[in-house]
Amino acid sequence: MSMADVSVVVLVALFAATLLPRFNLGLAALPAAFLVGLAADRTADEVTAFFPADFFVLIVGITALFAVAQLNGTLDWLLDGMLRLVGGRVLLIALVPFLIGAVLTAIGTLPAAATAVVAPVALGLAARYGISPLVAAVLGITGIISGLLSPLAVYGTSARRLGDTLEIGLPDSAPVVFFLGGLVAGLVVAAGCLLVGLRTGAVPRGRVSPTAPGTTPTTFVAGPAQAGPETGPGTASKAGPETGSEAEATGRAVSPAAARVLTLTCLAAVVVLSVGFDANIGYLGLTAAVVQQIVLRLEPGEIVSRIPWNIVLLVGGLLTYVGLMQDLGAFARISDLLRVEGAPLLSLLVLCYIAGITSFAASSIAVFATTMPLVPAVVAEGASPVGAVLAVALASILVDINPLGITGGLILGAARPDDRPRLFRHLLTYGAVSVVVGPALACVAFGWW
Repeated sequence: MSMADVSVVVLVALFAATLLPRFNLGLAALPAAFLVGLAADRTADEVTAFFPADFFVLIVGITALFAVAQLNGTLDWLLDGMLRLVGGRVLLIALVPFLIGAVLTAIGTLPAAATAVVAPVALGLAARYGISPLVAAVLGITGIISGLLSPLAVYGTSARRLGDTLEIGLPDSAPVVFFLGGLVAGLVVAAGCLLVGLRTGAVPRGRVSPTAPGTTPTTFVAGPAQAGPETGPGTASKAGPETGSEAEATGRAVSPAAARVLTLTCLAAVVVLSVGFDANIGYLGLTAAVVQQIVLRLEPGEIVSRIPWNIVLLVGGLLTYVGLMQDLGAFARISDLLRVEGAPLLSLLVLCYIAGITSFAASSIAVFATTMPLVPAVVAEGASPVGAVLAVALASILVDINPLGITGGLILGAARPDDRPRLFRHLLTYGAVSVVVGPALACVAFGWW
């Protein structure tokens, strides 16, 4: 048995061990990567190089930014504004993350950056208005998928560029067809998700009041919170808004409007700089969070305590192990086992499954780029050039809603702590089902386009 095979067996064992009580997958993934790497003659430094430092900065920066927005009441104010905009209809509220995600990726926002913006909104709406966290997450990420193949988006531009480089004969209308295909796929998944949610009660029917619990407090007080015996680094203060003499003791009162203006300005700056100038959204989020913490004189421990360190460990450990698996050739081994010769649609179906299975635990854009060189052979057998590219692209991104990547980490990080264990299991189940169903649907629905 090769080390690539061993790495696959160990990964399966790690997930099976999650059924045991008091087993932490994130805590176990890093030593597993070290031990498998040691057996494969990889040094500790080589294994550590697989740790996703970009993910660490991304999730810490974005969760810190939205922690500040939550602490000063801006996030609740925004959610209330969305509620009023849709007239309190829960069904339309559930669609807000979908629309935000679609618009962000359609104008060129990278998927990870779009997820970082959408996830807190989707999970915040879910927590406040009784929507299932899984449904909210699926709708948000499906919106991102819907815009991901636009002519301005990373997948859309990559698909056209790779198609021209590989000389598979894409027509001039290919960018528009790619965009329409992604939009149709996203709308179908969103409609199915909403239908199931309404039938099962995961999406409540009717209207809700904009004065739901958790609305913006009437007074926000800047300055350090009154520390109790349990207050310290990494511990959220239990103090609430202060008035009168308490406000004078802790700092100058800041109106809710002033706090909101600063926070919204920072949020807008992060979005504009990340989308328009391709700046790192994680570092931007950290910078904006620190600026607000200083100006509003917030307690740093309250911000740090809201960063989901357990999720950072979970996804960081898993991605480190997945990086080692890629280095050992585990995913290439899986692709070799699945590759067959046959009719055009059968060959395309196998190619879609290769993309979907590999993308489940790896970067979707990287999988798409490495799978595309296999497309010319399928086209040469008679498959449609546009349909083949579209099917492979969708097969690689429809499986993104799982807890093994940055997308899942951002979703889990935005959820309430009590919801995270159950949401992790639901995301894992959804991801596993999507690996089985997604590539087949992508091939059947779009292979002939």
